[in-house]
Amino acid sequence: MSSEFTRRDFLRHTGTAALAAATLSACSGGPASTGSVGAGSDKDLITAVIGYGNDQSWDPTQTASAFAMAGITHIYEGLLDTDPITREPYPALATALPADLSATTWAFTLRDGATWHDGEPVTADDVVFTFERVLDPQANVLIGNFFRAWLKEVKKTGERAVELVFRFPFPDAAARLTIAKIMPKHVFGQPGGWDQAKGGKAVGSGPYKMVAHNPKSNTAFEAHAAYNGPRPATAKRMNWLTIVDAAARVAKISGGAAEAQIADNIPYANIDRLKGQGLTVGGGKGMNHLFLMFNTAAEPFDDVRVRQALHYAVDRRKMIDVALKGHGTPSTSFLNEGHPDHRPAKVVYDYDPEKAKALLKEAGVGDLTVNLMAVNVSWLADCLPTIAASWEAIGVKTTLEPQDTAALFTKMDQFQDYQVVAAASNPNQFGMDADLILHYNYVPGGLWMKYSHWEQGKDAKDLFALMDQATQEPEKAAKTALIHKYLDVIAEQAVLYPVVHTELMTAWDPKKLSGVRAQPYPGINLLQATRT
Repeated sequence: MSSEFTRRDFLRHTGTAALAAATLSACSGGPASTGSVGAGSDKDLITAVIGYGNDQSWDPTQTASAFAMAGITHIYEGLLDTDPITREPYPALATALPADLSATTWAFTLRDGATWHDGEPVTADDVVFTFERVLDPQANVLIGNFFRAWLKEVKKTGERAVELVFRFPFPDAAARLTIAKIMPKHVFGQPGGWDQAKGGKAVGSGPYKMVAHNPKSNTAFEAHAAYNGPRPATAKRMNWLTIVDAAARVAKISGGAAEAQIADNIPYANIDRLKGQGLTVGGGKGMNHLFLMFNTAAEPFDDVRVRQALHYAVDRRKMIDVALKGHGTPSTSFLNEGHPDHRPAKVVYDYDPEKAKALLKEAGVGDLTVNLMAVNVSWLADCLPTIAASWEAIGVKTTLEPQDTAALFTKMDQFQDYQVVAAASNPNQFGMDADLILHYNYVPGGLWMKYSHWEQGKDAKDLFALMDQATQEPEKAAKTALIHKYLDVIAEQAVLYPVVHTELMTAWDPKKLSGVRAQPYPGINLLQATRT
């Protein structure tokens, strides 16, 4: 198994960190192609524009890259997959959903005739191989945090049959299984196989296969002719262009000679103009958020009153109106307001500069100067002046230091000293359940907790114990009560906490593409879209 998953891998592979300029080696399955066809006249081809880099890890067990995760959904399958919008699970490589979600063993039979893109059959050995990687503490892959607590082992029971053995009943596993994309043992079990997966090699069983991968340029797909699963390819070919620059991305989908039919990560300022050109612009509200993370090893940020004060001081409504053009919601919990488990936390950081001043005074803090480091994602950078002005208004001198994501988190990797970081995240890329979302950030030994220097204290250990209790609770109402209890703790402590939840925008030409649904997390899903 490959060695540990580093913080540089983790955060530069998130949707926001996809702007990082680091280039990974990549293998190409075919000739380079930009898909330029002049006004999108080739009806066998869907040309898409993705607002994130395609040069990050393509290993499904490791990546959180917005581009790669969206592409992987078209290339690979889980035993079960979920609808990109409803997030309801459906059988993918497996032939049926589990009959009893409360059982501690789930048996699956693989779809007859399922083949890898190289023509080899999908077998139970491939399933066991994948889950051994996921559960291996030495490999310590990113998605392992979403499985190791409840999944004990996966056993082969036949050539096309497996059994999942749980540590305790875990009904949320049905939707969770889509994260574990099954990978071919004969490809990635070879020496250096996982490094090849990281670098861009992709061999799946899904409806599309990768035929070209050119980092910083494009990734091309074509239909897998032998695919016999539930969501077949709807186009013969797809070409996804990676264009991080917002103006260039919008230009690709604008006007009568537009090359692309769909683009994600649409800037709020361009929505009306694109609608005026006849494009459909749809939004998805979800967990996408701007958060503040404090270095609790540095005074005075070890004092919860100071962390709370800086949250109370932020004029979130002004931030939403000015920077986000109305496409955001002030956080009232770590979870966004549309989440099924949302309820306002006991501590809600409504704009209250007087309370902020009082908390600082109570903490004995005066003449505070804050250096706010931040990722330079465009929409987040637009929010920074509001934070600075809000803190200055309560007497906190503020310096803004936006920078390339890779540069910022290289400093974090080296554990360089810092005060406060503003960044963005969207755990909805992996799933919707609260247990998953919170374990994305709050997990013992997790890198976020290491960077905040908070995990060793009693408050953190009590929180982790409460989260473990919620994970193991099979009864929904009791689980939800425990979730609300630990969400109150996370809100009160404000170590890593959202300021606003935002809306992600996707634009497409309804005359050339149908069946598109805007999703509330980065990327696109075209498994039910049709080129017209």
